[in-house]
Amino acid sequence: MPFLRAFLRTARMIRHTGPLAAGLPPDDEVLLDAPDERLAPALVAAGAGEYGPAAKVLAHTREAAEWENRDRYVLRLAAFAASRTEWFDSWQAASPHDPDLLLVKAQLAVDRAFESPARAELLRDVTPLVLAAAEADPRDPVPWRVALDHARGTNAPHTVFEEVWVQAVRRSPHHYGCHVAALRYLSAAWYGSHTECFDFAERAAQDALPASLLQALPARAALAYLTTRAPQGVPRARLDAAADLAIGLSRTYGRADPWPAEVRNLLACVLIQLERWPDALEQLRLLGPYATSFPWDRLSDDPLGRFLELRDGVRLEVAATLPLRGGPPGSGAH
Repeated sequence: MPFLRAFLRTARMIRHTGPLAAGLPPDDEVLLDAPDERLAPALVAAGAGEYGPAAKVLAHTREAAEWENRDRYVLRLAAFAASRTEWFDSWQAASPHDPDLLLVKAQLAVDRAFESPARAELLRDVTPLVLAAAEADPRDPVPWRVALDHARGTNAPHTVFEEVWVQAVRRSPHHYGCHVAALRYLSAAWYGSHTECFDFAERAAQDALPASLLQALPARAALAYLTTRAPQGVPRARLDAAADLAIGLSRTYGRADPWPAEVRNLLACVLIQLERWPDALEQLRLLGPYATSFPWDRLSDDPLGRFLELRDGVRLEVAATLPLRGGPPGSGAH
């Protein structure tokens, strides 16, 4: 019987894996961390040593209070500045007090400190940079997201974390980036526990606005739990509820929409960990060509390669559950 089951499973995989590729872009069309249409020209210009477009796009996000876009762009520009400094050095020389420059400068300093074994000491040295970014525009929540990461890296106690958190939500109560930073602080890997992490994520999701990315926060807590060395203590029902909430959120966005790409990658990873193969395949189709480093970089030093490998694995698992006769649902086969 075990041999027969293995034979039938293999036969189903052979029969159905090819058709299940429908709706999935070919491997060579998948993009990793593709910038949106506003950030892309700024990165191209920065690569040529010009800071103007980056300064302009960040100024627009500040003036229009586009805090989520601002947060995303600051992270990407700081990462770019870490490897290509010419444009950033020119910007700093030309406009040393520019609020947008100060924010990227603080982010860059925090990122560099986190990469060092002397993280806590280096982060304490960059405290003035974080404060300068926060003071440059009192409305902006993004410096307070940087401050939350800074608090985590400096081993700040919960009382300090709470003070920074209050400042962040005062400026933007539903800011996704600030909530993610807080969730990291409260995670079992840092200064909290899996229960504390889930409680925080579920409260935030419950209070979230319609179609808010905060509804994926419990799935992020689930990923942190599922990728620990020996996960135990969180009921399966709580993990499935987190995934279901994020599935509902994902369905409010169009297919191949770059805005929820990271959330969909996160959700696909959680569904794979939970072995919910058909649901995972649905998310991989909704993603279109947009793969993101997170969460796959938690599983491999080659996030794109790991994404593509697991995408193939999901198709095989779904194929193995389908009847040997007929085709995948929606394929039109009889």
